[in-house]
Amino acid sequence: MNNSPNIVLIHGAWAEGSCWSAVIERLQADGYHVIAPQFPMTALEDDVARLRQVLDLQDGPTIVVGHSYGGQIMTALGTDAPNVAGLVYIAGFGLDEGESLGALLAQGPKTPALVHLFTDPQGFTWLSEDDFVLHFAADVDPVQARVMFAVQQPLAGSALNTVMGVPAWKSLPTWYMVASDDEAIPPDAERRFAQRMGATTVEVAASHVAMVSHPNDVVMLTETAAEACVVAS
Repeated sequence: MNNSPNIVLIHGAWAEGSCWSAVIERLQADGYHVIAPQFPMTALEDDVARLRQVLDLQDGPTIVVGHSYGGQIMTALGTDAPNVAGLVYIAGFGLDEGESLGALLAQGPKTPALVHLFTDPQGFTWLSEDDFVLHFAADVDPVQARVMFAVQQPLAGSALNTVMGVPAWKSLPTWYMVASDDEAIPPDAERRFAQRMGATTVEVAASHVAMVSHPNDVVMLTETAAEACVVAS
C-alpha cells in the first residue's frame, strides 16, 4: 500500500475523532496512513483551517472522508485543495454555492435526532442524551452510544448560518454513502446531495453514525475511492 493515498477522516458535530476508531483499525490493517484529527467546531473557517493544517502534513495525495458536518468542512475547501485526490461523504452535508446549513435544515420539520437541540449561553449547540442514544446513534449499542454522547463536541450555532462558497465537490471526484435509516439528516436529502454532485453512491441501512455501526461498509467505500484515485493518477 506504499503507493496508496493518505486518508484524513473528519468527524461531524456532536462527535469527535474517536468515532472513527473501528474504521481506522481496518484501514491501518490494510496498510493505509490514516489520521482523524479533532476539529474545534467554533466556526466553519476554523474547522477548514484545521483541515488545511492536517492536509499540509500529508506526504502525497489524500482522500478526505467527512461525516455529517465534516462534509461541510471538506466541501468548504473550495477550489484550493492541492493535496486532495477525492472526497468521500458518509451521510454528510454536500452544500452548493450560496447555501447554508441553517437554511437547509429550516426547509422541513426537525428530524428526531435534532428535536431537542439546545444552545448554551456561549452560543454552542448540544444534543440531548435521549435524542443522541435513541435517534442520532440508533443502531449503536446503547452503552457505547451513551459514551459517544458524553464526549460530544458541540457546534457553534454561527456555523449554521455560514454561506457556502464554490464547493470542492465541483472539481474533485466524489463518493457518497447514504444512511437510509438516518434520523439526523433525511436520507432523501443525502440522496439529493449525492445526485447533484455526481457521486459514486452506495446506500446502507444505517443510522446517522454509519462509521460506528457499519465500519466495514465505510472502509469498503473509502478504499474504493483510494484505489480509483491511484488508477486515475
